[in-house]
This record gives sequence, structure tokens and C-alpha cells, in this order.
Amino acid sequence: MTTAATRSERQISPIFLGLVAIMAVSGWAVWTDFSTSTGFAVFLFVVSGWVVSLCLHEYAHARTALHGGDISIGAKGYLTLNPLKYTHALLSVVLPVIFVILGGIGLPGGAVFIERGRIRGRWKHSLISAAGPLTNVLFAIALMLPFTLGVITLDRTNAPLASALAFLAMLQVTAAILNLLPVPGLDGYGVIEPWLSYRTRRQLEPFGQFGLLAVFGVLWIPEVNAAFFGFIDSVTAAFGIPDGLSGLGYAFFQFWKGDPFSQ
Repeated sequence: MTTAATRSERQISPIFLGLVAIMAVSGWAVWTDFSTSTGFAVFLFVVSGWVVSLCLHEYAHARTALHGGDISIGAKGYLTLNPLKYTHALLSVVLPVIFVILGGIGLPGGAVFIERGRIRGRWKHSLISAAGPLTNVLFAIALMLPFTLGVITLDRTNAPLASALAFLAMLQVTAAILNLLPVPGLDGYGVIEPWLSYRTRRQLEPFGQFGLLAVFGVLWIPEVNAAFFGFIDSVTAAFGIPDGLSGLGYAFFQFWKGDPFSQ
């Protein structure tokens, strides 16, 4: 059995390349203070970067599934990094972006459709589920390393870029941790599901469609919210991101509320 995809099935989508270009240009505009609206440039940088990370998240699932035995992945367009090819584009892209805009929360999105019956071995199933959130972990580390290595030092002139990076990194850490929760419907449950008994899987299966909503609902509990984001802050602080910097990034991100330095 071959796990190769055709060249056209592996060709990177112009939509994804466009998102990367928007992220690069808006990041440059924030860095050089070229934009007439710093907040809008931060908004474009964070949203495009967030969608890029969502595409990479789903690509990691798909690529791992391909090598695991699901040769149908390529024909579905999942290897092109095109967000419009996802089976649940609304859940995978639109809703996560809305959650970022409304609450600054990196809530994980939907998933690609994988034909699990083609895949043999519990470890392969677990790895396929883990591949997505692990991509968010790598993305977060890449964003936080400039702070860890001292490449970025915080002052008023570079505060917009530093805070934008910190905010986007926080979203990646949030998405990784939430997605690794062992809740039906999330990747964390997908990691452990192959190791559960058939009876347990059948009992938990109906809850899969509500898992994401349940997590979001629990996060509305003030005590849980405070504890969760306190933990997120401790993670980012361990990589050298100053306390409150991601919050400043979110303030810049909400450009419709004005410049946070002028408030």
C-alpha cells in the first residue's frame, strides 16, 4: 500500500501563501511603525498568524494520518493547507477567529475527516490526534524564543510588536492545552481513546459533539478562568515574556477601542 500523494494533492494552496504574506507584511508594518493604524496592523498580524497556525494544526493531523495508512487524505485536499478544504470550515477557522476577537481565547477548532478504519495500531491513532496540538506547541515556542534569547527587549518603541508576539504565543499555548484535555471531541481524548475499552468508547461517543462547548462553558466560571489563565501566564513567563504583555497585545489587537497608550 502506498501512502504517497500526488503532486497536485501536495501543492500548497495560494490561500495559505496569502495568509503567510499578510502575516509577514503586517508584522513588518508593526515593527517599522509603517501603518497609520498600529492596532489594525496588530489585528491583521494576529488573525493571519492564528489562521496559519490552524492550517498547520490540521495539516499535522492529515499528514500523520497519511503516513498512518489513510491514503484518502490527499484527495480531500488536506495536504494543501487550504482552510476551505476542511470538513468543518466553520468550526476549524471561523469560530476560533471569533473567539479570539470576542474574548482573546485560543479555542481549538474542528478537525479534518480521517478514515480511521484504514489505520492499524493504537499508537498510530494516538499520534494522529496528538500531532495537531503538538504543532501549536512548536508554534508557541517559535514565537516565545525571541523573548527567551533576549532578542526582544521591551520598551515603548517596540511594545506593539512585542505584545503582538506575546498575544499570539498566548493563543498558541491556550489552544495546545485546551486541545490536549481528555474531553470527548478534543484531540486529548483522541490520544487516549484507542486505549479505552469498546464499552467506554461507546458510552462517551455521544458527548463528542458537545465537548468543545462544555470546555468553553466551564471557562466562563470566574474561578476556573482565573486559574486557567494564571497557569497560561506562568508558562509564558517561563519563556521570558513579561507579565501583562499578552494583555497589552490584546489591547492593541482591539484597534476599534483606540490606542491603549492614549487611554
